[in-house]
Amino acid sequence: MNQKRYEVTQHADVYPLYTLQDAGTDSSVTICPERGAIAISCKLRGEELFYFDRATFVDPQANIRGGNPVLFPICGQLVEGKFEWEGRTYAMRNHGVARNRPWEVVAVSEDGEASVTVRLRSDDGTLAEFPFAFELLFTYALVDGELRIRQSYRNLSERSMPFYAGFHPYFRADDKNLVYDTDATQYLDYNDNVVKPIKGAIPLDGLKESVALLDASARRIAFPGPGGGAVALTYSDAFKYVVLWQVTGSPFVCVEPWMALNSALNTRDGLPELAAGGQLDLELAIGYTR
Repeated sequence: MNQKRYEVTQHADVYPLYTLQDAGTDSSVTICPERGAIAISCKLRGEELFYFDRATFVDPQANIRGGNPVLFPICGQLVEGKFEWEGRTYAMRNHGVARNRPWEVVAVSEDGEASVTVRLRSDDGTLAEFPFAFELLFTYALVDGELRIRQSYRNLSERSMPFYAGFHPYFRADDKNLVYDTDATQYLDYNDNVVKPIKGAIPLDGLKESVALLDASARRIAFPGPGGGAVALTYSDAFKYVVLWQVTGSPFVCVEPWMALNSALNTRDGLPELAAGGQLDLELAIGYTR
């Protein structure tokens, strides 16, 4: 009997996991709904792309370092971890409320793709940090050796909801000074808050803080990946920026599509808002070629 091209398997490693499999391209992606619906593994065309720190995964109090954390309703940091809205002050952790909460699995498919759909709804805990009712519906789909993350953001509040979502994928890398295939010409270096031109490799090695590519018009970035191949990210127009970050001594580079820059909920600069009852549908795809 021929093996199915696409399969979704359920198993457990401390937490319940869902693994998407594409036998035709030797690809697989593993999702952990309970830990912020994070993808902890992304093997495309036989090559594992993600860095993954297991110690932070098994510790329920830790922020997972590795995989592809979901960022919502903010990317990055707030000034002193707080923001003011409509006369009240709220405290919110870096990168928002979605990455540290359990998501609900609502659908699984093996029809033309291997996919799992997960949902996060606001509750009393999220409302204490972010005073808006929302629903997030994400579908992780493995299709022809490519990971596609289809996202729906719904504002269930009766007023406009500010938010800027993103992703924080950790890609395996030994060299931190990579040449990126992007049409961006400059970046903001958060280490000294200076805008700098892109001339060849972007030097991340030794930097504590991130840098943000500022002026790309094409919603695509590619760079050398593990195994001698190339990683490519393509994404919806709403992701206007790509943030790059590393930790000295750790073999990864983060290449992060963001909707707005750091602290936008404080500064209101370029702050997106979704109308009451509105829905925004976005997509991020990760591919790999040798």
